[in-house]
Amino acid sequence: MSLILAIESSCDDTSAAVLRNNCLLSNVIASQAVHRQFGGVVPELASRAHQQNIVPTVDAAIRNAGIDKRDLDAVAFTRGPGLLGSLLVGVSFAKSFAQALDIPLIEVNHLQAHVLSHFISRQIEGEQFPKFPFMCLLVSGGHTQILLLRSHFDIEVIGNTIDDAAGEAIDKAAKIMDLGYPGGPIIDKLAKDGNPEAFHFATPNIPGYNYSFSGIKTSFLYFLRDRLKEDPDFIENNKADLCASIQNCIVGFLLKKLEKAALAHRVNQVAIAGGVSANSRLRDELTRIGQKHGWHVFLPPIQFCTDNAAMVGIAGYYKYLRGEFADISLPPYTRS
Repeated sequence: MSLILAIESSCDDTSAAVLRNNCLLSNVIASQAVHRQFGGVVPELASRAHQQNIVPTVDAAIRNAGIDKRDLDAVAFTRGPGLLGSLLVGVSFAKSFAQALDIPLIEVNHLQAHVLSHFISRQIEGEQFPKFPFMCLLVSGGHTQILLLRSHFDIEVIGNTIDDAAGEAIDKAAKIMDLGYPGGPIIDKLAKDGNPEAFHFATPNIPGYNYSFSGIKTSFLYFLRDRLKEDPDFIENNKADLCASIQNCIVGFLLKKLEKAALAHRVNQVAIAGGVSANSRLRDELTRIGQKHGWHVFLPPIQFCTDNAAMVGIAGYYKYLRGEFADISLPPYTRS
């Protein structure tokens, strides 16, 4: 039996969670609205907000779990990758908290945590977890990878982006159209009323299972530049179709590679994870492809798509079982 406090502070969300073994007892997230006026995360502002949020967030997680802090067996924390200033707040707090309670520390890789979120138990009827081996598309604003998992920590990178991430490309498209921040959810919402086949954009021919999204962004930018010369109101008059079309282009590119990789490696368990896994088009299309091939498809609950401490806690739990504890001297890292 283990009771683990988890802390996540890799970007602009301060989060704390408590898990008893693999069962989630609480998961508290404090978001930072200050970045919206700048159209993206400002690292200095993010780290300052983490300093303000970390104590009340951890306190709320412990209270919501109905436990006493002295009952905790370990503290898991995101060590990286992420923004250095943000990570320093969470890492420093985790070290101090664990030292005060004389309990071990568990360092967690942020990307592994996203993937392992599929093993969080919410103690609901009929919940299922992936069986090994399984394929996972990790897709977010900073990362796009196809991963083959043979166990919780035996993870092989099958494909990677050679430049930008899919989520960054979606956010860039939203910024070009001046839709606001964060762009992903806005495009997803507007796309529901649009025609995904209204416009077509170039996708690169990258060998193997790797991705590239810089060309898609450029194609979208040049397309709009040319259309706006003819009609200054083109974006406003075609907003829903533009959102549906660029979303369809990126999702189609993502799933074409994932489908190819899953078939080549003969796996029938396929999952998605990361912030972009909340995208409705991606979820619907993967479900459709899974039905075509008879796959078991795993879509993370929306609350576990974006950064959260519950996913840090589940990764910490499996490390706890292995006795993998961190030295208090370990620093955070910005890149994996």
